[in-house]
Amino acid sequence: MLKKFLYSQKVAPYVFVLPFILVFIIFWLYPLGNSFSMSFQKTTLGQGAQWIGTDNYTKLMGDGVFLKAVTNSVIYMVMTLAILIPFPMLFAVLINNKFMWGREFFKSTFFFPALTSVVVAGTIFRLMFGEMEGSLINSFLGLFGMEPMKFLKGQFTGYIALIALATWRWTGVNMLYFLSGLQNIPEDYYEAASIDGASPFQKFTRITMPLLKPTTIYVLTISIYAGLAMFIESMMLWNGNNSPKNIGLTIVGYLYRQGIEKNNLGYAAAVGIVLLAITMVINLTQLAFSGMFKKED
Repeated sequence: MLKKFLYSQKVAPYVFVLPFILVFIIFWLYPLGNSFSMSFQKTTLGQGAQWIGTDNYTKLMGDGVFLKAVTNSVIYMVMTLAILIPFPMLFAVLINNKFMWGREFFKSTFFFPALTSVVVAGTIFRLMFGEMEGSLINSFLGLFGMEPMKFLKGQFTGYIALIALATWRWTGVNMLYFLSGLQNIPEDYYEAASIDGASPFQKFTRITMPLLKPTTIYVLTISIYAGLAMFIESMMLWNGNNSPKNIGLTIVGYLYRQGIEKNNLGYAAAVGIVLLAITMVINLTQLAFSGMFKKED
């Protein structure tokens, strides 16, 4: 009877999706609901919880350090989008060209940084952008007669170090996404365009970019989330969660500071809910502008 029930055509689909539903409820929906409830409380480990209404959110809006963290995260997100969307797409187009030699070598080379631990990568970049004359970047600047710079103590130069780390780690990953999208574009389109006398630039703008739209939207969506949720890179680059004048503090870093370092769990939960709201608003807006919610004719 049980076997007949499980193998039923009406029941089988639900059996297959049940593991996903359980994981979604246990590891995402329940923690989200619990965090939302906690954000309206003053909660500390060992002292219980006290309901305080919207006080945590009211405090957040006037918290200069939190606003600094939001600004840092948004700037980081925008800068990574400006680099990690167009350049990986361009590299993917070049590598996908049938006249390109050593394609597998370049694929491996670009993807290799993603396999490196972010802890190791952050430590290496911290040494590269160190303020001593012997650090790699300052040694390079010295070749042009420039004075050593304290990259990790300035706002703009700190962004340069963070973006350099992000570019090094994620260019190859995004490139592979675009490569998978390019391989789904029929070669006949390009051959027909060549017969009509289209230039390589026209092929790219009239064929490649429009047909890569689904892949581009996907990469854009995950990049927005990754940019706003960045934390470990900043923590490793500044060797802790306390960068000079909070120039490297992110939203998740502030959540960690409040929840783990200061044991202010209710306030940290409010930070997490605000982060989720910001991410959802930005992503839903870009999905709406890209036409993802429009019904096909």
